[in-house]
This record gives sequence, structure tokens and C-alpha cells, in this order.
Amino acid sequence: MPARSIITARQERLGAELRKLRERAGLTGREAARALGIAESKLSATEAARVGVSAERVRHWASQYACDDAAHVDALAAMATERVRGWWEEYRGRVPSGYLDLAELEYHATHLSNFECVHIPGLLQSEEQVRAIFGASVPKLSEEELALRVEFRLRRQQALEGMQYLALIHEAALRIRVADRKVAREQLLQILERSELPQVAVRVVPFDVDGFAGVVDAMAYARGSVPQLDTVVVDNQHGTAFLDAEAQLARYREVLRKLEGAALGAVESRELIHRLVKDS
Repeated sequence: MPARSIITARQERLGAELRKLRERAGLTGREAARALGIAESKLSATEAARVGVSAERVRHWASQYACDDAAHVDALAAMATERVRGWWEEYRGRVPSGYLDLAELEYHATHLSNFECVHIPGLLQSEEQVRAIFGASVPKLSEEELALRVEFRLRRQQALEGMQYLALIHEAALRIRVADRKVAREQLLQILERSELPQVAVRVVPFDVDGFAGVVDAMAYARGSVPQLDTVVVDNQHGTAFLDAEAQLARYREVLRKLEGAALGAVESRELIHRLVKDS
């Protein structure tokens, strides 16, 4: 296969998973290449996602690595044969590549749990809320860039149609006005509307909960078709990071457990949001 000119986060993930299988088998790159009958450079390029790999090769490599997890191997083989050219590809070169990787991750996720402390989750934001957020960007975006980013974020929200979604939102995010009172009220009403969808759950972490500390950065936990393909996305002032190491996944599963323990139930959360609407 020819070398790729563009490598997506999902393609990198497939390569990384193949590397993990090799390392669990206790094989160096040289040893694995010899066992597979290929050049070490070919193996290295595949693990780095610089070249693609067929489903047949994935299964052969997994067999040589003595991986007996059929569900995991099937999931990797499916990734190798994907021919999805998602809507996000229309924006390549027009918005940051991380936006595309996030949209692709959401498209393939079976379940997404999202925590936000100071912002409304992107999948629940109203158009005017999105416009106000990007309008405050530093450095200032041009009108064309602003319009593209608003359009892209709103299109991302179609991911809600194909997965289970849990939004854990701190009360602070519900009270912060990124624009004016009217935009804030409309945003709260949109959250209430989305929370009525059967696949969407919204739970609020209130100000008066005891023992809430240590969680500030926005994060999302996306479940893949098998647990080994779960991914954590962490946002902070330095940018967005995609995490998939087993220890990292375990850590953020525990973070989510604590967040859910601190959050109000779905009914109580809706009641709190209704009160905020009345006060707005």
C-alpha cells in the first residue's frame, strides 16, 4: 500500500493497537517482522499508520502474536477495512485537524460520557452559544473562520442520533453567560429539550455537593466496539489530547465514577435547570 499523505487519529489508533498486540507477545519489531515474513520497515510503517493494512493481515498478525480475543481481532479487522468518508472530511484543511478526529471518534463511539465544568458540552450547545464561544477566540477569528467553526460544531451534534450520551455538567457551566441573558436562557431550554431524547441523559453536579475536588479539565470517555478501543479525550488550555493507554482508561473510568456519584439524578437535574430558566 502507498504511504499516506494524511494520517487520522483513528488510523493511528489501529497502528497502535497492532503494536500493543506485538508487545504483549513479547516480540521486538525485528522478531515480529521475521515471524511475519515482512521487512521490519514495513512493520514499523504499519504500526505508525504511515501505510494501511488489510483485514487479512490483521488476522494473520494477531494469530502470530497469539491473541485469542476474537472480539478484539474482529474489531481491528473492521477498522482496517473501513471505507468511511465522513462528513467531516469536507472540512479538511479548513478547520483544525483535531476537530475532524473528534468528529470521527464520536461517529464510531457506541457510548459517550462527557464532563464539562465551565462550558456547555459541544453536543448540546445552541447555535448562538457556539457563535459566542468562537467569537471570543484569541486571536480573533475572521468571519469566514468563525462561520466554518460554528457550522462544524453544529454538524457534530448529529452524532447524538447514533449513540448513548451522558452529559455531566457542573452547575457553574449552566450559570456562566458566554453572551447575554437571552442566549443563556435559550441554551438552558435547548439542554432540557435534548435531555428528553431517549439516548441522552443530562446530570448536573451542583455547587453544594460535598467533597468535589480535583476535576477541572473537560473530558469525554468514548466507548468503542470493544473495551480495548475505548478512548479518553481531554481538553485544557494547551489543547486536546486523545488517550488510550490501559492505565489512562482505568484512571478516567474512576474519574467518571466519582463524577456520577457527585451528580444529581436526571429528574433532579432537570428540576435545577428549570429553576435556572425561571431565574434567567
